[in-house]
Amino acid sequence: MGLLSKVLIAIALGILCPSLFPDWLSRCFVTFNSIFSNFLNLFIPILIIGLITPGIFELGSGAGKLLLITALIAYTSTVLAGLFSYGVCSATYDNILGDSMTALGNLDMSGGLDPYFTIAMPPFMDVTTALVLAFVLGLTLIHIKTGSIRDVMKEVREIVFMVIRKVIIPLLPIFIFGIFLKMGEEGKVAPVMGMFLKMILVIFAMHVTFLIMQFFVAGAITNKNPFRALWNMLPAYLTALGTQSSAATIPVTHAQTLKNGVDPDVADFVIPLCATIHLSCSMLKIVACAYAVSLSMGMDISMSTYLGFIFMLAITMVAAPGVPGGAIMAALGLLSSILGFDANLQGLMIALYIAMDSFGTAGNVTGDGAIALIVNKIKPMVKNAEV
Repeated sequence: MGLLSKVLIAIALGILCPSLFPDWLSRCFVTFNSIFSNFLNLFIPILIIGLITPGIFELGSGAGKLLLITALIAYTSTVLAGLFSYGVCSATYDNILGDSMTALGNLDMSGGLDPYFTIAMPPFMDVTTALVLAFVLGLTLIHIKTGSIRDVMKEVREIVFMVIRKVIIPLLPIFIFGIFLKMGEEGKVAPVMGMFLKMILVIFAMHVTFLIMQFFVAGAITNKNPFRALWNMLPAYLTALGTQSSAATIPVTHAQTLKNGVDPDVADFVIPLCATIHLSCSMLKIVACAYAVSLSMGMDISMSTYLGFIFMLAITMVAAPGVPGGAIMAALGLLSSILGFDANLQGLMIALYIAMDSFGTAGNVTGDGAIALIVNKIKPMVKNAEV
């Protein structure tokens, strides 16, 4: 059973079980959530260093001009997706979410059932320090081609992946079940679910719109029909919708990119690279979910705050596709340090994100086809400039 199915079952059970569980049993799950959220807070700085540092120096280690241009296009696309999402949310959420958002904002997300006990796990450094350290190490190691530090950081990344796969991902459905169980006991489920359902429709509409925009830009640059190019990428979209994995969809994305007239040598490096660094629709989804939660809870929704969040998130999500729900895992530190989300709100974000995970992955890989078209057009210019 996939992670999405487990999360949906956890949400459904969390809604149904409050009427069946006695308080003592519900408090057992609340206790688990308290311990698990403390573990997440402890692990986030390690996750940031373990993912970002190797992602930066591996991207830079073989950085020819075309690779750097591709990375810049992917980063720009991801940032623009976040800005597009912020703009749409600012213009529409008050009217679309309406009563659901107001009801959620009137709730005290920290009240209600208390855990029997908790185990304090203070992180060894804060998120900002971890981000700065990861950037410094990653940028420095670009210029250190050999040495044990690079190998150590790669091993740390493997440890991070293993903890996510073997500990966090298996326990995540229980954590989400506990969140919805607690909300059900406190009468908070209805407004949250009302907001969920409306947001899914809004975010899906934004995905489709942004994909059309990506292919219109690619079509304008390459003089190709954007709708035909987008239609050719449909098998990749449907494959990613089923697999929920950018990496698993690479063969299909590559084949459909060739059908759009992209040179094989361009597709050979653009598609695998963008499967790792191009996360425009994941960015769009995280910003949309975070904005809704921030707005409903009366938190800071200023452009300056979200601009910093978007630019930083576009970097921290690099290498996130290596694990299921990796983008939201990489975002937890920024959700806490920049947007001020506590463990309960982070849990809501995880549930929201994973419930729509397949749509984000499908949008990401489809957008990779647009980037491949642009790079294919730029390649001759780069070759001529080098000569």
